[in-house]
Amino acid sequence: MSYPVQRVTLITLGVADLARAKAFYAALGWQPAQEEEAIAFYQMNGLVLGLFGRADLAQDQNRPETELGTGAMTLAQNFASPEDVDQAFARAIEAGAKTLKQPEKVFWGGYSGYYADPDGHVWELAHNPFWPLAEDGNLTL
Repeated sequence: MSYPVQRVTLITLGVADLARAKAFYAALGWQPAQEEEAIAFYQMNGLVLGLFGRADLAQDQNRPETELGTGAMTLAQNFASPEDVDQAFARAIEAGAKTLKQPEKVFWGGYSGYYADPDGHVWELAHNPFWPLAEDGNLTL
């Protein structure tokens, strides 16, 4: 096998209510690329994000649902400018996200803020002037 070792191809978020989660991400402008009764998949740049009912995810992992947690990691989207961060942040809040930290200039020289989606998954929206994005939004260090 010649695949790179350092890669992520799928991130799955456990959600309490799949319909509510899909409605939240639809309000952000996201559309599923593939759906089944218990899961929705969103094509990203180079990977897929899945929304999966928390109880079904726990069963699939063969562990109690009470062991599944949220907020101990951060998903992030980088943007080309602080203004783009502000626009995306406002859209997420309007869609039902909870503000954790308003976007602001940060100590490392960039601009970022945090919100939690309706299931508590934490998203950082950031502009990093040291990491220019490709035209398609991809980030390569």
